[in-house]
Amino acid sequence: QVQLVETGGGLVQAGGSLRLSCAASGRTFSSYSLGWFRQNPGKERELVAAISRSGTMTYYKDSVKGRFTISRDNAKNTVYLQMNSLKPEDTAVYYCAADASARWPPNEYDFWGQGTQVTVSS
Repeated sequence: QVQLVETGGGLVQAGGSLRLSCAASGRTFSSYSLGWFRQNPGKERELVAAISRSGTMTYYKDSVKGRFTISRDNAKNTVYLQMNSLKPEDTAVYYCAADASARWPPNEYDFWGQGTQVTVSS
């Protein structure tokens, strides 16, 4: 069992930056691939970025490539999403999730955080 808690959301102007953090409980953090998702009301949740268990492989949604960076610190049981050059269309609730399978890219997330709101004003 893994519990995930996101922090770092907030209100930022277009062109600004935010760094989201997701802290995980448990001693098996390094055995999970991790992903950051986002969702707006009435829309499907979409995968923004993912990172492998060792951190050597990453995936990004096309619209965030070159602007967002996912990273993890297994010693701190934390995954990060650095978001630069933010746009109003990045506004959403952002969730982190953990996938216990060995598949890449991960596609069956077993555990989810509660989400953190990111709002980008124009």
